[in-house]
Amino acid sequence: MSNPVLDTLAATIKARRTADPADSHTRRLLDEAPLKPAKKLGEEAVEVALAAMGQDKPELIAETADLLYHLLVVLESRDVTLDEVYGELERRMAATELKQRKAASA
Repeated sequence: MSNPVLDTLAATIKARRTADPADSHTRRLLDEAPLKPAKKLGEEAVEVALAAMGQDKPELIAETADLLYHLLVVLESRDVTLDEVYGELERRMAATELKQRKAASA
């Protein structure tokens, strides 16, 4: 499981660890990790939830993009890779599939 856009964004965020803080919002977030990135992630999650209740699809898309960016910053700040997250998702999907097969054969 992989997504080239998320993978590229995660690599860009990782590269920003060494960027000049004056030029990089991402670097400034990482410098204040884990508190600042986690706070921003929470704020963006609320904004996504609010946008989901509205009728403005473009707003929901934009807020979701912000949420994904801040999630990737949090993951980078805690040294968690997308491959590790993908692996966990694959494990869960496999477990669910196994349960469904067992239920169908019972």
